Amino acid sequence: MPLSDLPLEQLQTYRYPRAAPAGLQQFWTDTLAAARAAGGEVTVTPADTGVTAFDISDLTFPGFAGEPIRAWWTRPKNITDDLPVVVEYIGYGGGRGLPHERMLWAAHGYHHLVVDSRGQGSIGMVGDTPDPHGSGPAANGYFTRGIDAPENLYYRRLYTDAARAIDAVRTLPGVRADRVAVWGHSQGGGLALAAAALVPDVTACAARTPFLCGIQRSAQVSSAGPFVEVVQYQAAHRDLAERAAANLDYIDVALLAPWIRSPVWVCVALMDGVCPPSGIYGAINNMTVRPEVVVRPFNGHEGGGPFDEADLASWFAARLLAD
Repeated sequence: MPLSDLPLEQLQTYRYPRAAPAGLQQFWTDTLAAARAAGGEVTVTPADTGVTAFDISDLTFPGFAGEPIRAWWTRPKNITDDLPVVVEYIGYGGGRGLPHERMLWAAHGYHHLVVDSRGQGSIGMVGDTPDPHGSGPAANGYFTRGIDAPENLYYRRLYTDAARAIDAVRTLPGVRADRVAVWGHSQGGGLALAAAALVPDVTACAARTPFLCGIQRSAQVSSAGPFVEVVQYQAAHRDLAERAAANLDYIDVALLAPWIRSPVWVCVALMDGVCPPSGIYGAINNMTVRPEVVVRPFNGHEGGGPFDEADLASWFAARLLAD
């Protein structure tokens, strides 16, 4: 598709105009404290997959409100040393999939956790985790569920699950708890950035064309995908449009970005009509750490695809394997 957002030189200085809500940090501190206080166990059950190169287990950990979240836990075989971990989050509508679908980071010598997305898992990759919470009126999809109040937002639950996945892997045997990276594409990239903001001692964070950044700007210029749901809701609920925008500020990665302390790698595709570059730069330019930004001038939402993963293999190694 053609360029439909700001030119690169303007993106590099773009500042997302919305301010963080008063009490945003306390909102998330209280949310995570409640999830951790809810308890719950991490369980690991070997999976019968036919895969012989790796050990794959079906892992369940407590997420929001202590509710069980499914994941695949993949490890290199015959390793005696403790290893770093890559925690991976999934794109919009997808779930953790089948156990053999994602083995890239285990193939590079890391433990690898693929986290299911509660209530999703019927687009592309199947899911196994229900979301036992209802919502008021919402547009089709997940984005505007619970939009009537910050405490009801679907992504409040999903961000909490993402943060608790980090807590979970740090309890497992054979893990270097001080070497945990988070990674994802699209929604998964937004979740990785949110998780790094909420658990700022992660070792590294990588996000390809991340969703959930600069929500109101992205909704204005996006031509496809989940941001359209925000426009649909605000168009229908004309009297609630600004209240909805204010509630979504609680999950806007651009407003959580200043809390990130780890090294960050971000891919931005200038022809991305799903997650517009200006929304992503709204997050990038709000970070207090200077991220490594890879710009793909001719790509859409796919970003750099396998080229990104080749870059990340070196980038992760420098941060997760260095003494």
